[in-house]
Amino acid sequence: MAIPLLVALIALGLLHVMPQLARWRHDALFRRWVMQLADTSGAGRVVLTLLPPLALCVLVMWLLDRSPLDDLLQLLFALAVLLYCLGPREFETDLEAILRAPDGASREAAAQALSDDGQLITWSAPALGEAAVYAALRRRFAVLLWFFLLGPVGALLYRLTQTLSRDDTLLLDPASHRVAGYVANALDWLPAQLLTFTLAVVGHWEAVIGAWRRWHSQAAPTSWYSAGPGFLGAAAQADVLIDIEAGDGYAEEHGDPLAELRRLRSALLRALLAWLSVVALIVIGSWVG
Repeated sequence: MAIPLLVALIALGLLHVMPQLARWRHDALFRRWVMQLADTSGAGRVVLTLLPPLALCVLVMWLLDRSPLDDLLQLLFALAVLLYCLGPREFETDLEAILRAPDGASREAAAQALSDDGQLITWSAPALGEAAVYAALRRRFAVLLWFFLLGPVGALLYRLTQTLSRDDTLLLDPASHRVAGYVANALDWLPAQLLTFTLAVVGHWEAVIGAWRRWHSQAAPTSWYSAGPGFLGAAAQADVLIDIEAGDGYAEEHGDPLAELRRLRSALLRALLAWLSVVALIVIGSWVG
């Protein structure tokens, strides 16, 4: 896991130093392939849509493994795939756009970029916090988790599935859209669980875990793939609301969506560092063992 960790650190560093890299992401070929399969529907269309790009990814990795410079070329290929999958827009750039907007109308307009499924984001601290954690999950944390677990194929599977499920401009038929949603929600479930517990550790433990338990106590047994990780949004809202209610003498600051967004941004950064630290400890443990 040392190479995936190195690749992840390089990718995150590049996007931090050169956020314009995010503008180089294009999915025109994938979109054309989706439209070529318009005469199919349901699970068959989803499988036929995802299988060729994933198979191509595996084939490239197999070919690179047999080249004289296999380690270097595989690292570069993994880096290229991860940079593509940490999207569709750069997470930190969208947060910066909200925080630096000159007026309320501009801030509210910039906040809509956090939504990957076209849902309107209202200008309030809880709604903004919920949108921010979902954006962090789908543009960063889930991509990294599946990259660490399954390599470039895992990251690509997650990104393409999210695009297929949440991008309404693809105009999928209802059956295909439903199946793609099931797969996307299933891939969200594990990283969302881990992110919730990480936010509880770096934030307000009782509020976050309480919201997580309440959601699970009311959820249907099939919610892990049919409804998506609603517990993450509930936990984020609980974390924001408990911060507002606590006040600590600064209620007006805690009720400010921008102040809460800055605090949540800091919490998500600590969560990212925690994830990378755990992977680093696993790498060190494998070396020692």
